[in-house]
Amino acid sequence: MIGLGDAALLAAAGVLAGTVGTAGGITSLISYPALLAAGLPAIAANVANIVAVVACWPGSALASQPELRGRGPWLRRWVPLAALGGAAGAALLLCTPPGVFDRVVPFLVAAGSLALLAQPRLTARHERRGSPPVVLPLGLAALSVYNGYFGAGSGVMILALLLVTAEPRLPAANALKNMLLGAGALVSAAGFALFWPVEWAAVAPLAAGLFAGSMLGPRVARRLPAGLLRRLVALIGIALAVRLWVAPQG
Repeated sequence: MIGLGDAALLAAAGVLAGTVGTAGGITSLISYPALLAAGLPAIAANVANIVAVVACWPGSALASQPELRGRGPWLRRWVPLAALGGAAGAALLLCTPPGVFDRVVPFLVAAGSLALLAQPRLTARHERRGSPPVVLPLGLAALSVYNGYFGAGSGVMILALLLVTAEPRLPAANALKNMLLGAGALVSAAGFALFWPVEWAAVAPLAAGLFAGSMLGPRVARRLPAGLLRRLVALIGIALAVRLWVAPQG
């Protein structure tokens, strides 16, 4: 049972998580522990978190209009892949024992964070040598599956992927990342709503906070120096990787 105090905690955590997440990544670093603190078991908290995160999609889209202008064809090409990956991740969560990715996820998050720090060099190398055309679709498919399954750190990893392969400007890559994550989260949430008991009393205040925060995050990303934002997101990602390794949440 979610009381008024827990609802207020979730709403406040949602504002912070939505701001941090849509400015760079790591929404679940804040929102998922808040759900655990409100008394939800691990899997119920995971499901509620994925469902609530859908609220970031419309908010970040509204706040990112300058960065998304003219990117309709790109989004129409890649959003379906992100949505299919999210559906596969949700199915994987429903069909596998909890904790399947516990020992793999910290390394994925750490790798994404380090790639974010190295992004200028990786982008320069990509411009000189190019990269196989399959890197973006394969990377996006794999990360979208993970996003639908658990998602912690998926924003950092997808942001790093886009910066290296598709869009070197951080605010623009961040806006595209938010759209891809939102598509995957929407499909995952629909699957959970149909086939899994969702703690809607926890989802509602968290989603309200996430929507409010998602209206702020893209504006923060637009105003912070790209180098500073990159380092902040990467350091938060590394902190999340350490936390997941020390205390995995399956």
